[in-house]
Amino acid sequence: MLVIGIAGGTGSGKTSVARNIMNKLGKDNVTLLSQDNYYIDHSELAPEEREKINYDHPNAFDNALLLAHLQQLREGRPIDCPKYDFTKHARSAQTIRIEVKPIVLIEGIHVLTDEQVRGALDIKVFVDTDPDVRILRRVVRDIQDRGRTLKSVYEQYLTTVKPMHDAFIEPSKKYADIIIPEGGHNEIGISLLTSLTERYMAESARPG
Repeated sequence: MLVIGIAGGTGSGKTSVARNIMNKLGKDNVTLLSQDNYYIDHSELAPEEREKINYDHPNAFDNALLLAHLQQLREGRPIDCPKYDFTKHARSAQTIRIEVKPIVLIEGIHVLTDEQVRGALDIKVFVDTDPDVRILRRVVRDIQDRGRTLKSVYEQYLTTVKPMHDAFIEPSKKYADIIIPEGGHNEIGISLLTSLTERYMAESARPG
């Protein structure tokens, strides 16, 4: 099984890159794990307390569970991935059934930040997009999909998103094997990554 990690700042286009790869290689060959679903569950806290948590810090994620699930997939066993509800800042009661496939894509802001997660990756990718584009995408997404107000998005960006990006995410770029500028709009970068993946899988399938 080939495991590809796709990191980058908020709104950089990580998911678009992942979905483009899935479309090119076929959904029968590729499965996608989003690090966003592995936020540590704080459902025991009151809603107002959950809102105060720094969700942009590396410690906000349950990477132990992510790695355990990845190992389970490597062993040929499907997993029940948690599903995170961003409108409530808590895990949903529902889970997502992930079947075993030859290629696993893991996308998330801190995929390259954690040493153990990096060690589980065969190919490490960083999606590098202009900060102005990223924040605009973040505003639209958080308001439309996550029920946030413009004021809350603005405050979160200044207090946690940008500081955590500068402290952890941007420095993690140095660990990338491949850097794709401008995310899902970079057809050449995605095609190169797809070709590399196909060659990697072909070489792995050779006897001996």
